Amino acid sequence: MSESRYIGEYPAIGIRPIIDGRRGKLHVRESLEGQTFGMAKAAKQLFEENICYSNGDPVKVVIADTCIGGVAEAAQCEAKFKKEGVAITLSVTPCWCYGSETMDMDPLTIKAVWGLNATERPGAVYLASVLATYSQKGLPAFGIYGRDVQDADDPTIPADVQEKLLRFARAAVAVATMRGKSYLQIGSVTMGIGGSIISPEFIEEYLGMRMESVDEVEIIRRMTQGIYDHDEYEKAYAWTKQYCKEGFDKNPDFIRKTPKQKEEDWKFTVKMLVIIMDLLDGNPNLPEGCEEEACGHNAIAGGFQGQRQWTDFYPNCDYPEALLNTSFDWTGAREPYVFATENDTLNGLGMLFMKLLTGRAQMFADVRTYWSSASVKRVTGYDLEGHAKESDGFIHLINSGACCLDACGEVKDADGNGVMKPWWKMTNDDIEKCLESTTWCPADTGYFRGGGFSGRFLTRAEMPATMIRLNRVKGLGPVLQICEGWTIALPDEVSDILWKRTDYTWPCTWFTPRCNGKEGPFKDAYTVMNNWGANHGAISYGHIGADLITMASMLRIPVCMHNVPEGDIFRPSAWNAFGSDKEGQDYRACKAFGPLYKTIR
Repeated sequence: MSESRYIGEYPAIGIRPIIDGRRGKLHVRESLEGQTFGMAKAAKQLFEENICYSNGDPVKVVIADTCIGGVAEAAQCEAKFKKEGVAITLSVTPCWCYGSETMDMDPLTIKAVWGLNATERPGAVYLASVLATYSQKGLPAFGIYGRDVQDADDPTIPADVQEKLLRFARAAVAVATMRGKSYLQIGSVTMGIGGSIISPEFIEEYLGMRMESVDEVEIIRRMTQGIYDHDEYEKAYAWTKQYCKEGFDKNPDFIRKTPKQKEEDWKFTVKMLVIIMDLLDGNPNLPEGCEEEACGHNAIAGGFQGQRQWTDFYPNCDYPEALLNTSFDWTGAREPYVFATENDTLNGLGMLFMKLLTGRAQMFADVRTYWSSASVKRVTGYDLEGHAKESDGFIHLINSGACCLDACGEVKDADGNGVMKPWWKMTNDDIEKCLESTTWCPADTGYFRGGGFSGRFLTRAEMPATMIRLNRVKGLGPVLQICEGWTIALPDEVSDILWKRTDYTWPCTWFTPRCNGKEGPFKDAYTVMNNWGANHGAISYGHIGADLITMASMLRIPVCMHNVPEGDIFRPSAWNAFGSDKEGQDYRACKAFGPLYKTIR
């Protein structure tokens, strides 16, 4: 689809066909070879047709050269997988096999086992046996077992098995893709926001990533000394002037910038954008003598401090942040970056989780205001309908212009529904709709003394959405909150009244969670807001909470709040040994197994 921005290969999935090693006159092994390899090939096809890397390419799937009936063949398989870059393994079998002799013993691979539910051979017995052995050795593995019995000659994968296989693969590819990459913070702590107080230990031990840091003055140095791709800047600036419409200026006359000053701000912010890309990715086209700067930081995510020292003096970073997070720019559709406003590292990493799961641009927003049905009626005279009525209100998602343009809701699917597409499905018409719906208002100088431009749009579509928050708690570690719901479309006149009570120059999205009316954090939209763990949220298109729960278990991050149906929760089988309550299981198992990449216990 496109070249990877990152150094190194994407992680491959390795399929391990496990077989009863007994041969002899009855040819036990030989009678099972075709069926066992058939399961492996079916799983390979399922993955290749449904799982993509973040650059849009189908996932690479490798099958062992032979079935694995004992330790020698397990070692041969491991040797092949190391050469092929396998980071994820799926063992498949229709029969009884020898557990500890055939299992994947690599402590860093992410593991699952699919045992066929059939009566001719005890594949389920091997599955239970080897999962117990994985747990005994401290190597969590996912168990996959179909509900209904299959005939031995049935080559299909049942729907419930497909769902688990794909959930495992999506989450595992996301986890493994992060490994060895960097989070780049430009600047440091923003306005005392806890999420911007970065923890190298969390990033290294839980995610397998590096923490990189440069001072904001590096952007000024590169601007001043011309250390950027001048041709790329000219293209970006010309595209910006043609397609990015300047919006209204809310600033009073005595402090409003002149047209000439605004033009200089545009040039400045576009240079910021191309320089930040160079810092994240590197760029071989920098001027001669800039070989060090050309290397970049191999960053899969990053953030910019901005407030207040930068924004009190220089134009803000809203335009660069918004374009980075969007699924297109002057080059056309391209893989969105993950770049956190106010260097809220924890929110940026949440955005990264969901981008890798979905291939879609992610929203960054303040979880700003809860509007009850009664409050909306009192202020606007409007009676809420649909999901918002069911949840007794909604939450206002808004921040200073740095949200991805995809969130405008103007892109439609084949049925005319608002959608945020995987970036590789974005068309030129989709891009034009996003640009047409967005204006760039001169920054509110009460917030941003140095000026700049804030993106502005209104999400006018009902779309399924998942909002998450990653937090760190002293004495506990990281925890994840997950809230599935919908963006909602209010009448424009109602939106205007509510929107004008805060900053009318920032992008505006109304979000209502899926609530159940029962006591707890999902009683109604108010209780969700009241239980939210921080001032920011990361928001993705689609209801992807179940995938996030699976991913979090791989990373050993417990989920402290979610509204995912219990039947959709899929975690390693070892979690079942930590009690019968799903939430308590998760906390105890994550503590017992510890961070995925921590080497000193």
